[in-house]
Amino acid sequence: MGGTQEEFSKHKVMELPRSIAVGHRVIEDTGKLCADTGLTGKALIIQDEITERIAGKRVLEILESSGYEVIKFNIDNADWKNVKIAMELARKHRAFFMIGIGGGRPIDVAKCASSEFGMPFVSIPTAASHDGIVSSAASLIVDGVKKSISAHPPMVVIADTEIIASAPHSLLTAGYGDIVSNKSAVLDWELAKEEKGEDFSSYASTLSMITAEIMLRNADKIREGSEESAWMVVKALSASGVSMSIAGSSRPASGAEHLFSHALDRIAGKPGLHGHQCALGSIMTLKLHGADWEDFRDRLRIVGVPTSAKEIGISDEEVVKALLMAPEIRPERYTILHKVRMNGMEAEKLARETGVIGGE
Repeated sequence: MGGTQEEFSKHKVMELPRSIAVGHRVIEDTGKLCADTGLTGKALIIQDEITERIAGKRVLEILESSGYEVIKFNIDNADWKNVKIAMELARKHRAFFMIGIGGGRPIDVAKCASSEFGMPFVSIPTAASHDGIVSSAASLIVDGVKKSISAHPPMVVIADTEIIASAPHSLLTAGYGDIVSNKSAVLDWELAKEEKGEDFSSYASTLSMITAEIMLRNADKIREGSEESAWMVVKALSASGVSMSIAGSSRPASGAEHLFSHALDRIAGKPGLHGHQCALGSIMTLKLHGADWEDFRDRLRIVGVPTSAKEIGISDEEVVKALLMAPEIRPERYTILHKVRMNGMEAEKLARETGVIGGE
């Protein structure tokens, strides 16, 4: 045979949740689900005052009746200080695993603390407001600034649709916004592959895009107080989280729209919900990509996701500033905003043309 074959040297480790339980009153199976996945010994529950009332007390009862010893830690914020406290508690009490109970903050603290400590954790969401309930990505305040932190995904996810459906509907619409913003994130990833030669996973990108498309097609099925709607959103968030595990990064679900949201978190006097901000970012970046941003916006409106800065409570000026700052949030993550490099007038024009700013 002629010629030589180039040596294959790729390698990757994919961390995936071992068990994802979704459904009506599935929280009652917490003890069994933990035992079935080999989680033994002491458990450290991380929650806040609200999520303790919603689900934490019941989880404690179930675990103790299942033979587990449980330590509680109620946090006041998702920051590195609380991550270190959680690690110290785990060390002091010789905990074997952690459980994060909440819409985001307790899960992010549990995710980072367990990852740093090298132990498994269980995610029990009380709301489906973003894909962090399943993914390896966390948002933490570090030195006064909210940052994205890479950790590890949960070993077990227990998403009780009765609990999630009873949460404020705005949280479910934020989760929906986070999912469908995958559409612009994948376009950014494809752009980075074409123009910068960035590593790209067809499997991860396809899963992410299909998940977004399914949710967009089923916009009329996302209704307030509906367990079926909660079921659909949680399953989609799970698929989005798995796509990130396959990719080994947040690329399939985080592009310019997420950088825009992170910029708003730093700029805005009162930032909106993460998924709502990402949806606004996607409207604008889809237009820059030449995609059908109007249909995307219309489907957001069907669900009740805000499509203007005014609906979120953010000023026009803050939107423009966030568009300009977004590329600097992660300079290494090439997106459409890195490519076009708008000035202030161009950013304002884009936001006005898409209706994100300027509405009465």
